[in-house]
Amino acid sequence: MLDLGNSFRASVERDPDALAIVDGAVRLTYAQWYLRISALVEGFDALGLMPGDHIVTLLQNRWQAATLHWACQFAGLVITPVNWRAKADEVDYCVENSEAKAVVFEDASREAVLASREAMQHRRIAIDSATGDEIDFNDLVYRDARPAEPRAGAEAWSVMLYTSGTTAKPKGVPRRQRAERAAAIAHVAQNMYGRKECTLGVMPLYHTMGVRSLLAMSVIGGTFVCLPRYDTATALALIETEKVTNLYLVPTLYHDLLHNPRFAGTDVSSVRKLGFAGASMTDGLLKDLAAAFKPDLFANHYGSSEIYTFTVDQNATAKPGSAGRAGINQRIRVVKLGAVSPDELAAIGEEGEIIALLAGDESFEGYWRRPEADAKALRQGWYFTGDTGFLDADRDLFVTGRVDDMIITGGENVSPVEIESCLSLHPAVSEVAVVGLPDERWGKIVAAFIKRGKPVTEEDLDQFCRTSGLANFKRPRRYVFVADIPKSPVGKLLRRMLVAGEFKTEDKSHSQGTAA
Repeated sequence: MLDLGNSFRASVERDPDALAIVDGAVRLTYAQWYLRISALVEGFDALGLMPGDHIVTLLQNRWQAATLHWACQFAGLVITPVNWRAKADEVDYCVENSEAKAVVFEDASREAVLASREAMQHRRIAIDSATGDEIDFNDLVYRDARPAEPRAGAEAWSVMLYTSGTTAKPKGVPRRQRAERAAAIAHVAQNMYGRKECTLGVMPLYHTMGVRSLLAMSVIGGTFVCLPRYDTATALALIETEKVTNLYLVPTLYHDLLHNPRFAGTDVSSVRKLGFAGASMTDGLLKDLAAAFKPDLFANHYGSSEIYTFTVDQNATAKPGSAGRAGINQRIRVVKLGAVSPDELAAIGEEGEIIALLAGDESFEGYWRRPEADAKALRQGWYFTGDTGFLDADRDLFVTGRVDDMIITGGENVSPVEIESCLSLHPAVSEVAVVGLPDERWGKIVAAFIKRGKPVTEEDLDQFCRTSGLANFKRPRRYVFVADIPKSPVGKLLRRMLVAGEFKTEDKSHSQGTAA
């Protein structure tokens, strides 16, 4: 398989004048962008960076961040992107853990970098304004340079993403160039992208979805429209003015687009393909998006940083909740909860743990300097995801949550996702999250946290659940009306914050109650 440098060169030769990247006033064709990438590769040389070195970046989705990503592929450097909102101690950990040789930052992340003991011991490259011994990014990227030749093969490391740590330090996920390119090609095929499509580059480039959008556009000579910091009004304006053809977002961002007052007056007709990942989408949101966009393709992509694609459903509205079947580079199984072997298969319809084959082209090979994590997740050639789900009679996969999120109430296993999908169909429910809260009698009770779009009472919601066909033991026993549902920077639901009481109620006078 081609390395990523040669892959990009092929795109330049195939479509030199095609628009490659847009970021405000910056509009670069593939030929123009290649010149900037080549200059940056020579800039790396001037700094003494060598193939295999890690570069930690703390950047929003800017053209500079995308240029850094591609220049690292040519130079054989391992780009190691970190959330630009990271605190100093988190920067310390990632710089030390990755053994980084340089740190790239912008004004938004400057404070954390300056407070990081580890970052201050290495070369620091400033995107916005360099001071003191900092290196000015512009001095690296705006220079005359010969066209860069790829220095790394397909087996070289490409990128190292950090998984979000909930109970322990984040885990580094190093991925080879061949795995990254295979994932990009699969993304193009599974989302049926055509030549010169245009995508909204809103998912962060420190997240697997953001990286995939960036690489996939290069494969087809497409345009990556940068949205540095998510803002719904700006996103809608870019969709209209840049004639964006496909969206690949987490469900939260789709919700925000659809419920923004400007949506009705925005021309979104150019968008013909919708894709989502990162979390399950409720039945209500699926239905509303299908009606609003009338897309030619509506794909549910289920995967991870470790193995990009697990499964894909290219017609998400046909069977709400279904994550479809294994992607073109993958095999999956559902094994019994607590299984230690990949051969302990769950029965059809039985909830278990989802596992994926490690031999797939998109797969990683193990965590960075975390043998205990490898021992837990990698077994007999399979990756144990920690996600729960089941196969239905058609052998379509349904993802029900995380092993740790399962609610055991009165001895029964209850999936939060099923209840969330039910409640999302109530017209007064804007957003919903379900967790298990400690209870002396039941062990845990099912609690639903509701962000209201219209007035509604807990009695109304309980009656809705009763008439929807939801089993009695799955009905929420407590409702909490909240101002917002807590989420991560990439829109993932943070159930642990709800369990810990880290939320704001909507109105203390009727914030919570108990259903019989």
